[in-house]
Amino acid sequence: MRILLDHNTPAPLRYALWGYQVETAYERGWAELTNGELLSSAGEAGFDLLITTDKGIRYQQNLTARRLSLLVLNTNDWIRIRQFKGLVLAALTSIQIGEYIELEIPVR
Repeated sequence: MRILLDHNTPAPLRYALWGYQVETAYERGWAELTNGELLSSAGEAGFDLLITTDKGIRYQQNLTARRLSLLVLNTNDWIRIRQFKGLVLAALTSIQIGEYIELEIPVR
């Protein structure tokens, strides 16, 4: 599975995603793209999943015609995400093509 981390998603998350091909929007030169441009570029480049913390993306874009799956984290706080990276990994194993999932990272 090819995963793209949006510019607002902590880049260290990539190291918790063993077995997946992970790139960041920044590395691809896509950090300044609008959501629609980012989704189109990611789909055209063959990414399977976009991980973002932009909760508004669901309401800004028509996601029904896309094969790209979206995983939206409720925080970009790396300390919290790191503590619950198992939740992220579980979501990755269950997400289907074109699916949209909002993942709640608990506060400890």
